[in-house]
Amino acid sequence: MQIHDKVAVVTGASSGIGLAIATQLAEKGARAIGVVDISAHCQATAAAINRQVGGEVAQPFCGDVRAAEFRAEVFAQMEKIGGEVVRICVPAAGILRDALAVKMNHDRGQAELYAESLFREVLAVNLLHPVYWAMQMMARIIEQRAAQNLKKWQPSEPIQGCSVLLGSVSSRGNRGQISYACAKAALNAAAKTLHIEGMYHGMQSKVVHPGVVNTPMSAQLPAGHFETHMKSLVALGRMIEPQEIAAAVCLLIENPAISGPLWADAGMQPMA
Repeated sequence: MQIHDKVAVVTGASSGIGLAIATQLAEKGARAIGVVDISAHCQATAAAINRQVGGEVAQPFCGDVRAAEFRAEVFAQMEKIGGEVVRICVPAAGILRDALAVKMNHDRGQAELYAESLFREVLAVNLLHPVYWAMQMMARIIEQRAAQNLKKWQPSEPIQGCSVLLGSVSSRGNRGQISYACAKAALNAAAKTLHIEGMYHGMQSKVVHPGVVNTPMSAQLPAGHFETHMKSLVALGRMIEPQEIAAAVCLLIENPAISGPLWADAGMQPMA
């Protein structure tokens, strides 16, 4: 599907991978882009993107991506602004709440389980949010096609929409990331299911699994952790830049032949 002249929504767009994706979509000629983030910095982000491309393309939306009302409002407003339904959705917002699944508290003489409240929080942001934002786009395209009395999509028609979910190399399992790994692994099944159901209406859903990316999230690692414990596992020998992941996302959108997970992990081997 061509990115040019399409209406798009990107969450987590104020920094890191989300920012790089929103910027590349603008550079590729997207008609309008919803720049969504919980941080009010999304306003400055949208303004910077607009200056870069020389037009009013990016539109800021500040809110909690877990909120259904906020999600519906973003899609409704982008449809008005773009004059067309949203056809590209990249829900890139994510959080880390890392800790061992079970940790011994020697002072109390008891083993403590990873907090269930943290698990639910990570699932809400890293799994439920991307799936429901992708489904919101699917719903609007289905409604539009129904209003036009269009039923099963035909190969002679253009692809109607594409969502790209942001997985992680941690989806293979990773020490200290029980909630994050589970959420990211589940995106494989979610994307495949949405792809199977969506293609009846001409919509694709895909997932990209980045390795360690140079973002504010990876900056939460302890000082020197990447160089000491992770660098030797990465064939590329360095962190991935956000722009490299954005390029992979654009490839997935533009190439309808790619349907399975894309590993943009720089050749990273699983950690023991």
